[in-house]
Amino acid sequence: MSAHVRRRHAVLGVVALLLAVLASGLGTSSARGDIPPPADGWELQWGDDFTGPDRTPPSGEKWITDLGHSYPGGPANWGTGEIQRYTDSTDNLSLDGNGNLRITPLRDGAGNWTSGRIETRRSDFKAPEGGTLRIESRLRMPDVAGEQALGYWSAFWALGSPYRGNYWNWPGVGEFDVMENVNGMNRVWGVLHCGVAPGGPCDENNGLGASRPCPGTSCQAAFHTYRFEWDRGVSPNELRWYVDDQLYHRLTQDRFDATTWQNMTGHAGYFILLNVAMGGGFPDGVAGHATPTAATEPGHSMLVDYVGVWTRGGDGGQDPGDPGEPTPSTLYLRDGGGLGEAGPAAGTATLASADGRNHDGTPHAVQTFTARGVTGDYSGGTTAFDLFVDAGTTVGNGQQVRISYDRTGDGSWERSETYRYFATDPVPGVEHYTAESGLHSATGSLGDMVNGTVRVEVWNAIGTGPSTLGTGDRSVLHLPFG
Repeated sequence: MSAHVRRRHAVLGVVALLLAVLASGLGTSSARGDIPPPADGWELQWGDDFTGPDRTPPSGEKWITDLGHSYPGGPANWGTGEIQRYTDSTDNLSLDGNGNLRITPLRDGAGNWTSGRIETRRSDFKAPEGGTLRIESRLRMPDVAGEQALGYWSAFWALGSPYRGNYWNWPGVGEFDVMENVNGMNRVWGVLHCGVAPGGPCDENNGLGASRPCPGTSCQAAFHTYRFEWDRGVSPNELRWYVDDQLYHRLTQDRFDATTWQNMTGHAGYFILLNVAMGGGFPDGVAGHATPTAATEPGHSMLVDYVGVWTRGGDGGQDPGDPGEPTPSTLYLRDGGGLGEAGPAAGTATLASADGRNHDGTPHAVQTFTARGVTGDYSGGTTAFDLFVDAGTTVGNGQQVRISYDRTGDGSWERSETYRYFATDPVPGVEHYTAESGLHSATGSLGDMVNGTVRVEVWNAIGTGPSTLGTGDRSVLHLPFG
């Protein structure tokens, strides 16, 4: 018996309830609004069960509500051709009082559409080194079909963090469409966007996707669980899409060139989005004509039971010290994106070319190194670092670094420091890039950390060729801890 049926029937036999819970695994909710307990080996990193009174907005601590027809300075109509205006009205976006988020497209008397779209404040969801990331939600599509559904475009998806503040680096930063559903069809799509547009390794603007009907009951008639996994514990790495625990789409790292994969996976991570759009390239293409139409019926809601993010295995640079114990103030940039004790041997990471463009102050195709569970008392000092950099025979590459502190590990970065880029010339051997180059900009303040997160992002801000960054036992970060 599904969790949705359990919601509709409050009285269940104890034996039936236990069997349902045991059979559910990680993919279904055991009670209304609950985030499922993690299965063996999985650890919940973040989630929202949308519990709260009817017609109240989603948590402002966890979510950003998008407004209007575009990001400020970004592509018009959110870059997809969709026609609705996103609002923060509880008519379009609110909890329903039954443990769900409700996103409802509406049309006014003049024919103008409104709807809702939210995105997580956290933008660092990433598979740990040697482990797996799992992004999951239990959703019910708007209960409408046929001509009345033309133009409905429901989505649960994730965008690469460098998109925030840039808005013109898509699709290179990556997009994982965990679930898309259009025009009231009993079909779910899972899609990857990457590389360049049009064309490129992800066949943009189509993306690399697969689709299938929802298992059993239709996508519109019942809740289903939609899941995406990014697995760095296998070689080659894998991206996988599921509906109700049934795998229907898989892509492997060896399908992509190194630069495309690095641009998509080498940055700080992803943020998650939920929305219901109206019209745009996808529903129009499936319908074969512009949508919505005069027959499209407003007022049908997508319901979201929960969103959860889990990780399994690996370390992801999350072992700078014992939990609760002070973290060593000296951390090394590790192979695979970790920050911790010195590695057993020297390694390297490639900094992609700036392609002759100026990325001063704006991360571009970054290499990211992260330490979680960081605890320490602020000494009153400043950040210091010594990065080993080699531009080879390329003249004038400018390496740049941004160091960010999340003092409690809740996804809110209380301090961010961007240092002036360091231009290298073709001199023999490795050059050193240090904090003595000075700050380009800084926000927030330093302070004590308790189970916090430290992130180092390195990229080429200028130049026409790649550079090499030393890892393992070479590039080092000194935290301002006493």
